[in-house]
Amino acid sequence: MTGMRFYAYHGCFEEEQKIGTYFTADVTLTYDAEAAVADDDVEKSVNYQLVYKTIQRVMNEPRHLIETVADHIVRDIRKDFPQVQHVTVKLCKLNPPLDGKTEYVAVEMEG
Repeated sequence: MTGMRFYAYHGCFEEEQKIGTYFTADVTLTYDAEAAVADDDVEKSVNYQLVYKTIQRVMNEPRHLIETVADHIVRDIRKDFPQVQHVTVKLCKLNPPLDGKTEYVAVEMEG
């Protein structure tokens, strides 16, 4: 899942927590899809719509660090979808409040 876009209120500065900014998230899931493929059955697969809702729920919970947000995304996906064996999350904060122009800052977490 690539290029998911969220407006959220993560950050250490009071201004970030009040005004918010855009974030993007890329998530890669690893799981055994053999049964789903054999039967062409979505019920035996990972439902990406539900994965999106898990990510959206985490993004709606303000945190100070984007590292914490990314870690919670990994943990919640693993909890909500036990068939997932590995998760990689790249979370980007667009237009971070730095002294110069920066497109984004990013963290990547795995679990």
